[in-house]
Amino acid sequence: MSPTPPARRLRLGMPRRMFSQVLLMQLAIAAGVVVLATGLFLAPLGNQLDDQAMRRALAIAQTTAAVPQIAEDLQSTRPSVDGPVQREAERIRKASGAEYVVVMDLHGTRWSHTELKQVGGHVSTDPSQALAGKDVMEIDSGTLGRSARGKVPLRDADGTIIGAVSVGIEYDSVRARLIHAIPGLFAYAGGALAVGALAAWLISRRVHRQTRDLAFSDISALLSEREAMLHGIREGVVALDRAGRVRLLNDEAQRLLGIGDEAVGTPPDEALGEGRTADVLAGRVTGTDLVAVRGQRVLVVNRMPTDDGGAVATLRDRTELEQLGRELDSTRGLIDALRAQDHEHANRMHTLLGLLELEMFDDAVDFVGEVVGDHRATAEQVTEKIGDALLAALLVGKATVAAERGVALWVSDRTRLPDRLIDPRGLVTVVGNLVDNALDAVAGTPHARVEVELRTEGRTAVLRVRDTGPGIPDAQRELIFTEGWSTKKPPAHGKRGIGLSLVRRLAERQGGSATVGEAAGGGAEFTVVLPEALTVPDPEPVPDPQPVPAVPVLGAVEEESR
Repeated sequence: MSPTPPARRLRLGMPRRMFSQVLLMQLAIAAGVVVLATGLFLAPLGNQLDDQAMRRALAIAQTTAAVPQIAEDLQSTRPSVDGPVQREAERIRKASGAEYVVVMDLHGTRWSHTELKQVGGHVSTDPSQALAGKDVMEIDSGTLGRSARGKVPLRDADGTIIGAVSVGIEYDSVRARLIHAIPGLFAYAGGALAVGALAAWLISRRVHRQTRDLAFSDISALLSEREAMLHGIREGVVALDRAGRVRLLNDEAQRLLGIGDEAVGTPPDEALGEGRTADVLAGRVTGTDLVAVRGQRVLVVNRMPTDDGGAVATLRDRTELEQLGRELDSTRGLIDALRAQDHEHANRMHTLLGLLELEMFDDAVDFVGEVVGDHRATAEQVTEKIGDALLAALLVGKATVAAERGVALWVSDRTRLPDRLIDPRGLVTVVGNLVDNALDAVAGTPHARVEVELRTEGRTAVLRVRDTGPGIPDAQRELIFTEGWSTKKPPAHGKRGIGLSLVRRLAERQGGSATVGEAAGGGAEFTVVLPEALTVPDPEPVPDPQPVPAVPVLGAVEEESR
């Protein structure tokens, strides 16, 4: 037989569920407030009842002392159980409900008392203050027990003090009034406690729904895990509240967007400026895997609404992937061009072989010279007009790709670009994107032609790319520069609508512009202006006053030409 499992011990303490913890804490607070309020009410209530009883006793004593007949009888008679003072005092006592009404002379001798045997005896408490002319209120104990007392001096018709009047209110009646008030007070306190308990239960239920019945330890662990996850993942996370303000930014989001903690609490438009990135974060542009450009970074943004009316957006950096995709497209184009050239080269070799076999040697020489001359002319045409090696190589390669696609790529006769570019790679990106778009626009059309013009105006570089395609409608001439907008089918490796946006960003970063219009012969004409794209030219050298003789130089030149 398996051993009997140990009995589970009953553990006392706070419950684990947040709902129960919040409810217990609120009930404890409500009960504590009720007990405190009840105690604070009862403490002054007893004092108030004592004060009321003493004032009542004092008022009865003052009323008794104001009766002229009592003062006259006190002076004309002796203390007696059936004397006039005793009879009048008893009448006042019964009429007022006091415990006793004692009339005394200047020696403290009683002339009246509730207990007849006390008449003629000395009072049990000190009457000196009343006999001195002062009104006295006190709680004191005497022959009849504890009572609330009022003592006043008794004066004759001339105002001379001839004795005193002491009136007592039974203290048990005061205590009874206090005890009588307690049940009602407890009833009100119980009602308040019930209302507080109901409110505590409703609040706890709301907390239960909003926290999904998690314990405080679970919430603390979730917060710690969230902080570690948000700051550890390599994706940007931006959380927005229901008012559309940025509520949270992790480290990667700050890096990708180029903003800091100062953006928390501000709308995306204020934190990022107007643009597609702010529109996507604010929810004005909807969809999945939306492309946005921030600076030189290509971002893929996904926005998900939350139950509280806010949203969470994730950002992925696709800059390197887009670059690799574009390089892949270029590589595929070059491979296709090389494959076509291979076929063309094979045809030319077969033609050359046939001419040699037919012993048409002169025609073979002319054929080889023509083929070599065409390629050399194209390269020389580009390098003569464009001094930068990267840009010249790009256009030579694009010319080969254009020829394969049946497009004539021309470099305008007005093109003049010296080798003084500050950012040649940036201009290569601009030219490459515009030429690729132009080739896509005219490919498959009759008499397809793309013309590239690059010239300088001082230190400003002006680029124009014209094509014979269908052109850009007026309504779309600004829209085409928006991130993610494209009329082409997206490639397998990524998204469209990035190239023209990057072109404009690169131009604006240098203080320039990128616009599109209609070419002279139809089609589209893109114009990019890049101020201060060239370095300051070096000053011309001052000629030597004693120049070197020209004959050795010419000889060297002739030798070099050989």
